[in-house]
Amino acid sequence: MAYVRGREQELTGYQEREHWQPNIDLQCDFVMVYGIDDDMPERVKEYKDKGYRVHLMTGISWGEYQDYLYGKFDGRNHWDESQMDRSGNHIKHGKEVPYMSPSVSFAEYLTEKLKKAVDAGVEAIHMEEPEFWDRGGYSTAFQREYLLYYKESWQAPDSCLDARYKCSKLKAYLYARTLEALGNALKEYALVTYKRVLRFYVPTHSLLNYTQWKIISPEGKLIEIPCVDGYIAQVWTGTSRSANVYEGVVKERTFETAYLEYGIMQELVKGTGRQMWFLHDPIEDSPEYTWEDYRRNYLKTVTASLLHPGVSHYEICPWPKRVFDGVFPRKAGLAGGTIPTDRMEGAKEIPKSYATLLAGMIQMLGDMDQEEYEFDGFTEKVGILMADSGLYQRSFPDGIIKDEKDTELEQKLEDLTRRMHEGEDCTEESRRLMGEIADDENLLRAFIAGGTFPQFYGMALPLLKYGLPVRPALLDNIRRYPDYFDGYRMLVLSYEYMKPESPDVNHALASWVKEGGILVYIGDDRDPYHEMDAWWNRNPKAPYQTPAQHLFLSLGLPQDPEEKIYRSGQGKVMIRKAAPAELCLNREYTCRYRSGIKQLLSDAGCDWKYTNCLALHRGPYLIADAMDETDLKDETTFEGLYSDMLTSDYRVIQKKSLQQGENTILFDYGKIKDEEWRIIGTSARVLSLDKREDGFTVRVKAADRMKVFTRIRLPRPVEAIEITVISGQKTQVSHSWDERTRTELFTYDSENQELEICGSF
Repeated sequence: MAYVRGREQELTGYQEREHWQPNIDLQCDFVMVYGIDDDMPERVKEYKDKGYRVHLMTGISWGEYQDYLYGKFDGRNHWDESQMDRSGNHIKHGKEVPYMSPSVSFAEYLTEKLKKAVDAGVEAIHMEEPEFWDRGGYSTAFQREYLLYYKESWQAPDSCLDARYKCSKLKAYLYARTLEALGNALKEYALVTYKRVLRFYVPTHSLLNYTQWKIISPEGKLIEIPCVDGYIAQVWTGTSRSANVYEGVVKERTFETAYLEYGIMQELVKGTGRQMWFLHDPIEDSPEYTWEDYRRNYLKTVTASLLHPGVSHYEICPWPKRVFDGVFPRKAGLAGGTIPTDRMEGAKEIPKSYATLLAGMIQMLGDMDQEEYEFDGFTEKVGILMADSGLYQRSFPDGIIKDEKDTELEQKLEDLTRRMHEGEDCTEESRRLMGEIADDENLLRAFIAGGTFPQFYGMALPLLKYGLPVRPALLDNIRRYPDYFDGYRMLVLSYEYMKPESPDVNHALASWVKEGGILVYIGDDRDPYHEMDAWWNRNPKAPYQTPAQHLFLSLGLPQDPEEKIYRSGQGKVMIRKAAPAELCLNREYTCRYRSGIKQLLSDAGCDWKYTNCLALHRGPYLIADAMDETDLKDETTFEGLYSDMLTSDYRVIQKKSLQQGENTILFDYGKIKDEEWRIIGTSARVLSLDKREDGFTVRVKAADRMKVFTRIRLPRPVEAIEITVISGQKTQVSHSWDERTRTELFTYDSENQELEICGSF
């Protein structure tokens, strides 16, 4: 029973920069002490003394590194390593906290700083967020790195297509180099000095989010760094509420975006044996939302993550003090609006019901390592391809977009998104704007380069919304793992927003198709980056205008195929001549694309029945989300005997109906018919459960200021209980029996006590 486990499994953890305190003693498995300031060793010791496994987390692209910047490390001022935009402005995370263009000396500096964490006894180090902004690349340090890497003088990223693409690749390389240097040096130091094997992890946003937000990061290249032991998928409301466009409407789609984000993060560990934790945040960095908004979107992201059964480890919260001591909504302040200032109207502390729900969710997440799982509905694997190269071409150099329409369009999209979030129906206004984009090539390019990332979401959302559980897949992994696409029935591909790094990617794709795969290629060859200096156009004897032309010939198709379905070996190729972004501009385009995919799957013997609900049976848990914005108006109903895990007391129900936009997590008693003992749900950590013929003894501990509910399946009703306080204050424990589920519900007010509940039958 995973609820009763040792902390060495490290199934759940959180990061915190503050000292231990009772109300954030959330009883997960490990704590990532944040930052390498002077009191770091003391904080490490505090959490160790409380029984946690202790890691350290700090930023690799930004942090309190003023001693390095001002020459205290090596006698040289390093402000020239701050990322800088074309206007000469430093790109900062805070007042004296720039994003770094990481040099060799910066890696040496971080190594020396982090040795203190190894000395303090941490078991692992997490270097989070290797981030280089797309608008950067102008600093003196970056120009030096450009000369050393390319053996030619630096070219400004805004000067031409080649320069922008090359600068972007270099940005990713610099952080990959830094991570490799750090990981190797610190692991060697720990082993030589303490005979201890240190683990090294990289918490990072998803490739989808970084591409959407225009931040360069190594992402897929992390797979190629041997010293990296795993990752944290930094996906949460703050990333997943980023707006995208579907059927001409721009707005937040938290569940769908989170589902795709977690999906592509899964690909970083597929076939590697490395560890992955999925992050959830009960609030988010922006302090301007209400608790109701935070709760609703938190549950959407958690539900989305649980629909990926290949991962069962979770970072349950960044900054729990911010959650359990915070007062929201507040006005946005420093550090990109993430530091709150004055209270806004209606600001309040976390509602007790939400605090209890979170405590229960935290414990439930430790029970997700379930061997058996089964999806409802369509189960064939369909992939939407993505690559690191998508990061390299998110912006165009000067001259590609005329009349600064990109800035104007972005402002319009942001305004529409904000108003939609505030409850205003801007649907028709949004669709009119998309109609203008469809009719104007310049506006379309501005749209493609904008913040909604329509090239990817234009292909993914029409399928996902109607119940096709598409999986974002890493294109370059086909080079790393020859069998990477085994099991996939269909792949959707476009080279209009990314490029294959070498021709062998196309050869591998062609081989997969000829062995029976279905490839859907979407592209109209209008992407300006086709014209940059690259492998497909360098050979004077056999130049290609686009990498797709090379792919088509490899498939045995004409170099410029018609818009139709072709046979290639045992497989099929469907050609659709459009920019992927166009698929999201109106309902007609979206429906035509979706029906074409459905027909292609049907011809291959794969019956995709439209549904707006994604549902997964994961051990005894049933996880489901009913998406909105479809023609499928019927509610989704589950009947059986369940505990509703999204209620504080794990309420027993026999029917659950989901309207569009709703989600649920249920415990299905039908899956444990023969079990006499089982923890169903709890907002306290169960330290032990000792079973006897005449009763039981259970030891529990929860954080301070928490209402605790624990529901346990037992052989018989409890006649009497006796409470022993192991540590802390006395408290009253009530209990009640449910005959239908054969469960006892225990309830008490926690003040961070450790209790022993002895029950007799």
